[in-house]
Amino acid sequence: MTGSYETMRRVTSRPILLALPMIAALVAGCGSKANNDTFDLSITPASDGASARSRQILVPEPTAIKSLNSEQVVVRVSQSEIQYLADSRWSDRLPVLVQSQLVEAFENSGRLGGVGKPGQGLAIDYQIVTDIRAFEVSAGSPRIATVEISVKILNDRNGTVRAQNVFKASSPISGAENRKFIEALDRAFAKVGSEIVEWSLKAM
Repeated sequence: MTGSYETMRRVTSRPILLALPMIAALVAGCGSKANNDTFDLSITPASDGASARSRQILVPEPTAIKSLNSEQVVVRVSQSEIQYLADSRWSDRLPVLVQSQLVEAFENSGRLGGVGKPGQGLAIDYQIVTDIRAFEVSAGSPRIATVEISVKILNDRNGTVRAQNVFKASSPISGAENRKFIEALDRAFAKVGSEIVEWSLKAM
């Protein structure tokens, strides 16, 4: 990790000792891999709105700090400490999931000439360059899921940035089960992802 903020983060295998009953068995050390429930993400883009049917875009894998660049689900214990959700994992590394869902959302919108990932050989007009800044659930009160992703639309022909923005959404967690934490993260991501698609189509 680099930078003053990241160096403050501390990933620990100690159990969380908080007063909330739902926190019991919530988190596990970063080495825990066995018996994990596996979860995916989703985006449902609007079927109408601004279109860019003459454009073809590339969606590279998002960048992310090390704690987010894995299959583990991040739980924020405090401003400077994170742990991982016990017995749960993403179906792939988080940046790969986000990339795949964005590609699918752009394709399903039906409002572009083409969408691809690196290596697929498209003649590209723009790249949708993203950085995952937050993708976590809070173990405090109130319990919320937060997703924050920064986006740049990069002109692939001359390397200039056409537009940039930061998208953030939060969703309350309505229960104590792991799936409730994942459902809240999925809702927050779905909102951010849909906003990224709509904004990108307008900006292009």
